[in-house]
Amino acid sequence: MIPMIDIRNAEKTFVMHLQDGIRLPVVRNVSFHVAPGECVVLSGPSGAGKSSILKMIFGNYRCDGGTIGVRHNGDVIDIATAEPREILGVRRDTIGYVSQFLRAVPRVAAIDVVAEPLLVAAVTREEARARAGALLKRLNIPERLWKLPPSTFSGGEQQRVNIARGFISDLPILLLDEPTASLDAANRAVVVELVAEKKRAGVAMVAIVHDDEVRHLIADRLVDVASFAAAAA
Repeated sequence: MIPMIDIRNAEKTFVMHLQDGIRLPVVRNVSFHVAPGECVVLSGPSGAGKSSILKMIFGNYRCDGGTIGVRHNGDVIDIATAEPREILGVRRDTIGYVSQFLRAVPRVAAIDVVAEPLLVAAVTREEARARAGALLKRLNIPERLWKLPPSTFSGGEQQRVNIARGFISDLPILLLDEPTASLDAANRAVVVELVAEKKRAGVAMVAIVHDDEVRHLIADRLVDVASFAAAAA
């Protein structure tokens, strides 16, 4: 099966320009692939470079070497060397990202925050809001809150809005950075169900999950990031 993500010998080093150019290696020789319908979970201790790898795939961090091949609109694009406009296109059509923190325009209603990725994809406002409401309901956000901005919500409620926004799109790749970190058991179970649905739809996922139970339930394969960090040390 042709992978949706194919990473080969990717590496990242931070240069501390305000500290005499000190170079801090983060990861090196990162190599793994992700097939359609597969969830690969990055494992390893805090500081090993798991989030850095996600940001490299998403194009937030520029690679210092290697390749990150992503299947995009029928072709393969190397995120490591792609131009900014190409990366924006990949984010619009191919890769979704659920971070640990919700970043939303102030004063925009929660239902519209969740619906926004569908509106960008030319889905009608009525359908987008209907799908957003269904996800918010599944994630136990009371309907009375849907018209309020998420900035007024608790941390756990904001994270559920964030999850709904990330899962609402039909993009073929999804990156998950600690999606269940602020959730109770009932909502963690909902996220596990959402991941299973994405798998059945053929979505390729890379996840960081510190909860052992959730990791066991969603992971098709573990990639030990500590080995990449050790090689960089």
